[in-house]
Amino acid sequence: AAAGMVGPALVYLFITGWSGPLVNGWAIPAATDIAFAIGVLALLGSRAPASLKLFLTTVAIVDDMGAVAIIAIAYTAELSTLYLALGALVMATMYVLNRSGVKRLTPYLLLGAALWYFVFMSGVHATIAGVLTAMMVPITTSPGACDDAESPLHKLEHALAPWVAYLIVPVFGFANAGVSLAGMSPAILLEPLPLGIAAGLFIGKQFGIFGSIWLAAKLRFASPPGGATWLQLYAVAMLCGIGFTMSLFIGGLAFPGNELLVDEVKIGVLTGSILSAVIGYTILRFAPRWREGGSGDADKVG
Repeated sequence: AAAGMVGPALVYLFITGWSGPLVNGWAIPAATDIAFAIGVLALLGSRAPASLKLFLTTVAIVDDMGAVAIIAIAYTAELSTLYLALGALVMATMYVLNRSGVKRLTPYLLLGAALWYFVFMSGVHATIAGVLTAMMVPITTSPGACDDAESPLHKLEHALAPWVAYLIVPVFGFANAGVSLAGMSPAILLEPLPLGIAAGLFIGKQFGIFGSIWLAAKLRFASPPGGATWLQLYAVAMLCGIGFTMSLFIGGLAFPGNELLVDEVKIGVLTGSILSAVIGYTILRFAPRWREGGSGDADKVG
């Protein structure tokens, strides 16, 4: 996952330059849109092994956690020590509640709202508050609970999932992806900013992730997902180049108030994401599946 963030950033900087006004956008192609990437993979149904779905989900989650950390560190201008201390106090309170066995959601939601306010006022982007709150909500059920009882974290996840999937993400996408093509020529894609973003998402992502997995497997540092071929794994690495909402969000932070550059960011993100989605899906759709004992054994990953 780390290579999947470093690779796109290096490709972006190679194209846009290592200094100058565009360097602030280095993190734009580093993120993966979990919802869209998993959605594309879900279209394949049983053609995509469960191991690939788990692999994609894991990489996308780590990528997005890294993106949130980048937002908190790289795109924060000034920090308020007082509000950071208050936020740390709220975090400590939630931790004590968790360790004390408090399983009700209400205290965590109220403290999470307070944490969001303190993080926002501290100068750090408030998105980090959601991640920190989720880390403090208990993931286990109460002792003696029935087998089908849900933990507080799972309850919260299931309550938020429909709103996120069917309202928040689509509204954000439609509100931020729109760009007027009037007066624009195809040559805009060759401008450093959109080209760097598109290449970072489409080229940097796939080679960063696939290359690191291949190298780790050859050096026996780690085992790649089993029950899949190298071609399938390569295609899933390509799907990680669907940046869309997360990349658009970071783009707005990287170039605030500059509508021209933000429009170029949108063009680059849409181009790279669409290429990654379409070509990744096509490869997975027509790639031969590994069958134990079959002719695909030579190509299997594990």
